[in-house]
Amino acid sequence: MIGDRWGVTTSETSRSYPCDEFVSNPVLQAWRGITVRSESEHVWSWVKQIQLAPYSYDWIDNLGRRSPQQLRATPDPVPGDPFMRGLGGIPFGRVIAVTPGEHLTGRILGATMSYVLVPVGPFTRLLLKVVTSRGRWTAPVLSAGDFVMARRQLMNLARLSERTGAANEGTS
Repeated sequence: MIGDRWGVTTSETSRSYPCDEFVSNPVLQAWRGITVRSESEHVWSWVKQIQLAPYSYDWIDNLGRRSPQQLRATPDPVPGDPFMRGLGGIPFGRVIAVTPGEHLTGRILGATMSYVLVPVGPFTRLLLKVVTSRGRWTAPVLSAGDFVMARRQLMNLARLSERTGAANEGTS
């Protein structure tokens, strides 16, 4: 499918993700990944902050309100919490599974997605898998749209994580 992979290896698309436990026969599977030049603890601090804002194209999915560029005192999410906020702060979806520092899985607008952190030496692979069992005919459009938005989100989360990691290294 067009746009179903960005920045991931074959082994990363072959691995099991937490979202797979919640969608048994997906009509869409899409994988995204980025190497973050920071330790996973810094990456996790930003990933869990999607509870506050989308970190994608804010002018589209956050009504022009900029996603926070500084870390907030965001507690680790728990199942049942709002998954993400957008459109100026409106909660969307629900967290359905989480292991702090390792993965955040939620359901939003009929899609189930897992953000997975994989330490690789001093860096972190930030992987995202999106699955849905609905919309056989709309899946290609969803995949293409998600490709654009998720790519931007992962790039923003990587940039912010790297900045946080560098700042912490400078204070040690």
